[in-house]
Amino acid sequence: MGDTLFMPDYGTARCDFPKGSAATLFDSVQTLYQLPEDTRVFLCHDYLPESRHDYICETDIKTQKQFNIHIGTEKAEFVAMRQKRDATLRMPELILPSIQINMNAGRFPQPEQNGVSYLKLPLNYFK
Repeated sequence: MGDTLFMPDYGTARCDFPKGSAATLFDSVQTLYQLPEDTRVFLCHDYLPESRHDYICETDIKTQKQFNIHIGTEKAEFVAMRQKRDATLRMPELILPSIQINMNAGRFPQPEQNGVSYLKLPLNYFK
């Protein structure tokens, strides 16, 4: 859940990474919302909006349903909002090495002839 729901005052995860989908994210949240409202939700990220001063790593389904700033909308509206917002975000610093692992469900790249797996980064492609 850490990269699906964030604290309600921050909303939801971005969807502009490879294989990302705002529509799939919306559907995933709707699945989570079917859980009992007292279900505890532990988050992997808390980006601490300016309106809050303490980091928090736990919430619950009821609080998400009531206060999540992104998910109180219809699917099409959510997808449009997420795509518009994601287009304004900078590429995260560690995205290039992370993405190579994440896209393969945590599996490392195939070893090369010397038996070593390498993460490969383009040096002159991204700005």
